[in-house]
Amino acid sequence: MTSNKNTDQSSSCQVCGSKISANASRCLVCGSSIDKSSEKSVKKTEINRPKVPSITIALPLIIALVILFLAIGAGGVYAVMNQTGMVVEPTVTPTITSTATITITPTLTLTPTIEPSITPLPDLEYTVQSGDSCLSIAFLFNVSVNSIVVKNNLSATCDNLVVGQKLSIPQPTPTPSPQPTATLGEADATRSACNTVSYTVGPGDTLSTIAINYNVEIDAIRQWNGIISDVVYEGQPLQIPLCERLPTAGPTPTATNPPPYQAPSLLLPADGAPFTAANDEIALQWSSVGTLRSDEYYAVNIEDVTEGEGRRLVEYVTDTKFNVPANFRPNSTVPHILRWTVFVVRQTGSSTDGQAIYQPAGNISNPRTFIWWANLASTPSP
Repeated sequence: MTSNKNTDQSSSCQVCGSKISANASRCLVCGSSIDKSSEKSVKKTEINRPKVPSITIALPLIIALVILFLAIGAGGVYAVMNQTGMVVEPTVTPTITSTATITITPTLTLTPTIEPSITPLPDLEYTVQSGDSCLSIAFLFNVSVNSIVVKNNLSATCDNLVVGQKLSIPQPTPTPSPQPTATLGEADATRSACNTVSYTVGPGDTLSTIAINYNVEIDAIRQWNGIISDVVYEGQPLQIPLCERLPTAGPTPTATNPPPYQAPSLLLPADGAPFTAANDEIALQWSSVGTLRSDEYYAVNIEDVTEGEGRRLVEYVTDTKFNVPANFRPNSTVPHILRWTVFVVRQTGSSTDGQAIYQPAGNISNPRTFIWWANLASTPSP
């Protein structure tokens, strides 16, 4: 019995159940006050029932366990929500930075060049005289018969002219003369007419061996390819001018003729220009097609269309001008229409009677006409 009294000197707190001494008035763990009277009654009742083992847990451990449980619970909830798609990842909003403003400089607008317009000239007035016809009046003013008929409401045959009748004559529209076409110079024409062959310098080749192989002078190969020395390198492309070959024993090689010349552009007189007996001769002019060789000429072909093909004049000149002789003028009071063309010919030999033989060496020009008649006294004046 003595031993039981000694063991009962300690008691437990009624709030948290911690062991405290028998004489303590306050619990050291939870800080609650100890009621001695209730403790005695409890002790008495405890004597009558079996004791239950008590577990003592410190307060810091309890707080740590609570935090651990909360963390585990939060992790479990996040995992479940992530699997079900309820967790939305935050969207990263890019920061918009200001960019430099580009100023566009307006471009200059070119002012279009205004082409000059031709102002129509006023009509001329003409009084019909004895012996006049629409054809003679049209030739006189260098206009068409149809323009006179339409302008004055005449009949189609124009047979209702009356002496003293006033006619309105439309002035012809001025047309610019065609500009001469660009032609090759003598050097360019010779270069374009020369036959060449391409050659690539091989191993061991020299300029002299290439010249000997093609029978061409070294200077010709240098000048043709723009080389200033006799040094060539392997793989260098060269043009060999075969037209510069040296003469060899045997028949003389035939010279290479240049390609056909372009058609000359006829300049003067204007197409349909009228001439009377006051003009002793008429000057025909055309553009040059280039420098002609010593055996090349311009063939001037003049034909009297009114009289027929039996009246024709063909002359060969080296200049770009030819004067129609006065003896070719028609001796008639009726206006004659003469048509003329020009093209390049090349002399290929001579006939048995010493006449030169020519062959065409270029394209023929577009034909032009002029009007020529002799009776100046009956020609009406405007």
